[in-house]
Amino acid sequence: DAWLDTFMIGRFMFGPEVRDEEIVSLKTDAKKGGSFSYVVRRQDTEIDHIGEYTEVERPLRLVFTWAIKQDLPDNSRVVIDIIPTPTGTELTLTHEMPSEWEHFIEGSKTSWMKMLTALDKIL
Repeated sequence: DAWLDTFMIGRFMFGPEVRDEEIVSLKTDAKKGGSFSYVVRRQDTEIDHIGEYTEVERPLRLVFTWAIKQDLPDNSRVVIDIIPTPTGTELTLTHEMPSEWEHFIEGSKTSWMKMLTALDKIL
């Protein structure tokens, strides 16, 4: 549910707790076929992260498209699988990108790890 709640998203995905940025707005329609828009301001530039939920299978799986509005029609796909374990849960995040985005792979890994670490601390 943390991935679908704008209050939580503002604590582990975006905002000053995660990186040097200001949250402008966080909107989500948290259902299959629903969309989201996460607008942040970084160094006087507004960036709108948008996507659509293609699978919402609480509490085990979430799949959504991921794009920067300014870069449309380019987008990628994020798959989150959550497996219960005896001591908690194991989360696997897969970010599938078009081959022309290869130069974003390392930066994306770093960003997702920062977000997942923040989520772990919160939970």
